[in-house]
Amino acid sequence: MKKNPLDSFSRYMEAQHAFAESTPRVQLPAITISREAGAGAITIGHLAAKILEDGCSGSPKVPWTVFERNLAEKVLREHHLPATLEHFMPEDTTFPLSDAVEQLLGLHPSSWTLVEHTTKTIRRLAIMGNVILVGRGSNFISAHFPHVYHVRLIAPLKDRVRHIVEYYNLRPAEAAQKVHDLDEGRRRYVRRYFRADIADPLHYHLTINTAYTGFQKAAQIIANLIVDRPIKDGR
Repeated sequence: MKKNPLDSFSRYMEAQHAFAESTPRVQLPAITISREAGAGAITIGHLAAKILEDGCSGSPKVPWTVFERNLAEKVLREHHLPATLEHFMPEDTTFPLSDAVEQLLGLHPSSWTLVEHTTKTIRRLAIMGNVILVGRGSNFISAHFPHVYHVRLIAPLKDRVRHIVEYYNLRPAEAAQKVHDLDEGRRRYVRRYFRADIADPLHYHLTINTAYTGFQKAAQIIANLIVDRPIKDGR
C-alpha cells in the first residue's frame, strides 16, 4: 500500500501540538535545501531527517519531516484550496499562457497568489522547526530566522544526468534535457519571486558537491549543522 504523505504531516502536527504545550518553549531548528537538478536533494533530505530523528532526545519527541514535492499538497490543504491546483504550482515561472485568462474567469488563483500561499506555509513550517524544506525559495523566505540553516547541493552535470537517468528511468538525452529545464525553471522562479540569484553561495551556510561526498555523507554533514550548532543564537 502506498504511504499517504499526509500521514507524516499529521504525525508531525500532533507532535508539534504536544511540544507547544511544554514549558519553556524551545525554538526547534530547521533546514532548507536548494539544489541543482539531480544533485540528490530529496534522497539526502530524507537521509538527514532520519539521522536527526534517530538522535532526537527529550519528551515529547518531535519528528523531523521533509517537505519537498509534497509541499504543494500541504499548501493547498492549509489554505483550503482544491488539490487540482497543484498543476499550477510548478517550481518554475513557465505558467500556461491562459493563466491570466483563467484567473479572470475564476478558474484558479494567479501564480503570484499561489506563491504567496506557499511563502506563508513555508514561513510557518520554518518557525515550527524540525523540518527540512526543499526548494521553492525556502532559504530566501526564512533568511532572517537565526535557527534555520541553508544548504545548497551541487554536482557535475554528468553525475546529475546519470542520477536523473536512474531516478526517473529516462534515456540520457531525456535526462539531460530534464536537468536543463529544471535548473532553468528554478533559477527563473527565484529570480522572479525573490529577485535573487539561486546559485549565489552567499545565500547559504554550506554548499556540498554531492559527487564528492555521496548522498549518505552529505546527509551526515547537513545533520551535523544541527548537532554542532551553538546554543545561544542557533548558528
